[in-house]
Amino acid sequence: KRYGKSPVLHLENLGILDENLLAAHCVCLTGEEVEKLSEYQVKISHNPESNMKLGCGVAPVPELLKKGVLVGLGTDGCASNNNLDMFQAMDCAAKLHKLYQMDPATMKAGTVLKMATESGAQVLGLSDRTGTLAKGKKADIIVVDVNQPHLVPMYHPCSHLVYAAEGADVKLTVINGRIVMEDGKLLTIDEEETMERVKRIGERVKASLHFA
Repeated sequence: KRYGKSPVLHLENLGILDENLLAAHCVCLTGEEVEKLSEYQVKISHNPESNMKLGCGVAPVPELLKKGVLVGLGTDGCASNNNLDMFQAMDCAAKLHKLYQMDPATMKAGTVLKMATESGAQVLGLSDRTGTLAKGKKADIIVVDVNQPHLVPMYHPCSHLVYAAEGADVKLTVINGRIVMEDGKLLTIDEEETMERVKRIGERVKASLHFA
């Protein structure tokens, strides 16, 4: 209203749109703006759980992907998302767009898994270091325990990771070759001490917060 332009067109006018811009959410895009984002090779951070909790809209991710826009999957922060579980984010992203498009074939599991891994690294400019398991990249690995009642039987590993697995199913986490979590236990911090500190912080701010 102030500038007589939609947000993306205003950013274009300011000279901000380019391949180094990572645009978060993108829930109010017009068809023209989708074209602009594609033209300038802008990267997108899709945060479906946050968007749903805030009731602020649905990003046209299938359309963005069709136009060749690189989209990574995120959680946003805990102020607008009560968990930062990437498995739940994948499940939500896949199902949200199926519902919104009224098409069960939209946003296949493989597409969403790629958004959470390889594309996520690419939108952050980290694809030369992480995002895939390859020689020369950091050894960033998780091991998921699939021998559990809710994960048996497995017909399609990719679909399983997106629709059935949870963060709690991760039993081993390796960051740059260093084991930081094993058998569900963090090895680099004192969990009990950390939780007590967080509880004390929570008590100080709880009176001023309103939970939806």
